[in-house]
Amino acid sequence: MRAIQVYHYEAFSSIPGKGNPAGVVFDADDLTEAAMQQIAHAVGFNETVFVLKAETADVRLRYFTPGHEINLCGHATMAAMYGLKTRGLLEEKDAVTIETNVGILPIEFEVQDGTWVMEMKQDQPRFVPFQGDVEKLAEAIHLTTDDLDLSMPIVYGSTGTWTLLIPIRHLSAFAKMEPDSSEFPSILVENPKSSLHPFCLETRDSDAMMHARHFSSPYSGTTEDPVTGTASGVMGAFYLTYVDQDTHEVDFIVEQGHEIGRDGKVQVNVRREQGGMDVRIKGTAVYVREMTVEMGS
Repeated sequence: MRAIQVYHYEAFSSIPGKGNPAGVVFDADDLTEAAMQQIAHAVGFNETVFVLKAETADVRLRYFTPGHEINLCGHATMAAMYGLKTRGLLEEKDAVTIETNVGILPIEFEVQDGTWVMEMKQDQPRFVPFQGDVEKLAEAIHLTTDDLDLSMPIVYGSTGTWTLLIPIRHLSAFAKMEPDSSEFPSILVENPKSSLHPFCLETRDSDAMMHARHFSSPYSGTTEDPVTGTASGVMGAFYLTYVDQDTHEVDFIVEQGHEIGRDGKVQVNVRREQGGMDVRIKGTAVYVREMTVEMGS
């Protein structure tokens, strides 16, 4: 048996138990893809991230749900970067690059209120219209079509990972949501492996502009993501694409996780640029504990 050390961090909060958990495995170069998947399954978090050497960037990151590898994960990136920075593994650099399956992305560091805050650039946003059954979609999260805000489109969005953005009329609907994720693939005919990301412009906290929940694809082996980085970024791109087409730049906070006892905050900045959009998220993280996963030799 081989013991693998996994470090439990939580992103988008500085308080243990209130952010989004991620497993981080440092120095993962000698692990096979199958071993990474086995570790992620054993850890059981929505994502576990593996830190590897990179030839064209400062580090390479690979992200695994308990069920499969994904191309990019915001909260696991924040966890890995916070861990590398606080452990002195990035020297004194205020900016680094990460190699991911969607390309090389820049990360910047700053100190706010005595803690490290990371800014992560995401991939160019892409959107695909949802053309499935809206009534069945609402029922799959225990809502009716009256709960949906159909003044905005339901679209798949990606800044590295695909999710279905579902506009909701009122904040009160979020407490009613119960995902039946086994129904998702048959409803998501254009992208059966997509997650669901209901959101609204009513918020609980006055400093936030959007409230959200995030329901995982059944293929990932998890049910709900407490605080979502990539989906928060794509919500900013959604806002400039579908809600306010005249604004050049938007900067706001997404709140997420209250319905499941979490309290995460993601700062989102999106600005238009020639040929696309610059999508960035900011957040902090906190170390929770160390775990050991026993691997068969």
